[in-house]
Amino acid sequence: MARIRTIKPEAFVSESLASVSLTAERTFFGLLTQADDQGRHRDHAAIIAGQLWVLRPEHTPAAVEKDLAQLADAGLICRYKGPDDKRYLHIVTWRQHQKINRPSASRLPACPHHDTQARTVPRVEPPVGVGVTEPAPGCHGALRDNPRRKRETAMNSVADEEIAGQSHFSEPSVRQRGGFGEGAVTPHGPDLGPRIMDLGDTPSGGASARTPRPVSANELIAEYAAACTHRPPKDVLGHLGREARKLLEEGIASGHVRAGLDLHRAKGLHPSTLPSLVHEAMNGSPTAPIAHRAWTNPADAEAAYGGDL
Repeated sequence: MARIRTIKPEAFVSESLASVSLTAERTFFGLLTQADDQGRHRDHAAIIAGQLWVLRPEHTPAAVEKDLAQLADAGLICRYKGPDDKRYLHIVTWRQHQKINRPSASRLPACPHHDTQARTVPRVEPPVGVGVTEPAPGCHGALRDNPRRKRETAMNSVADEEIAGQSHFSEPSVRQRGGFGEGAVTPHGPDLGPRIMDLGDTPSGGASARTPRPVSANELIAEYAAACTHRPPKDVLGHLGREARKLLEEGIASGHVRAGLDLHRAKGLHPSTLPSLVHEAMNGSPTAPIAHRAWTNPADAEAAYGGDL
């Protein structure tokens, strides 16, 4: 399978390539695209001619064989026989000029001359009198840390900490005010700060005093979604979040916005009606109930009906 390879500008001033013919140079550049990630390829002139010279039939497999012979004489390729008695070749300077991202293992046998020498590294003995400290073996049965498992655990922890209904809005659920993050809001009760406070920042009046703080639109929508029997659609929550954010930015108290959201949840109206519902919660006066009495016959029928009966 052909691949995208690198041809450096220095290739055109290479003395090794200049010593071969133009067709051999073209064959060499073509082999760069046809060789596997280890720089190996079948040493078969007919196969190479079909891959590189298919639109130039005048350059026959015999001519490709001459190209390969020139490249081998110039030291650009190495031709060898594998354990299966088939012939293979590899590009000698492959590792110097081709940097493969995540290379695949080769299915072709390695060169017995170059690859063996490249993998053979002489052992360096430590100087006499210098001890070599080896890491202590772990306990039998102890598990080693797996970096991939650590990353997956961290990602799962972050996913578990997400609050329902907040991941759909661009505004963060926690705002930074004065370098300190806002505390969590209890689902019920007044909009008060966290119960545990830093005594160094406690205002005058006692360490047990709790200071009110503003509630974000995301937190109000999270409470709204949690109180619903079934989670509303994403578009509904998003529209309600935008309307609630506008009301808070206008200066309307979060308690009034929460009351309007309660009315919206009970009536099931369009999200755009939230401002009207907040207005109703703020300024609407409850209607006095009409007292109903059971019908009874009057004691004095003549006085009640004026003699009509």
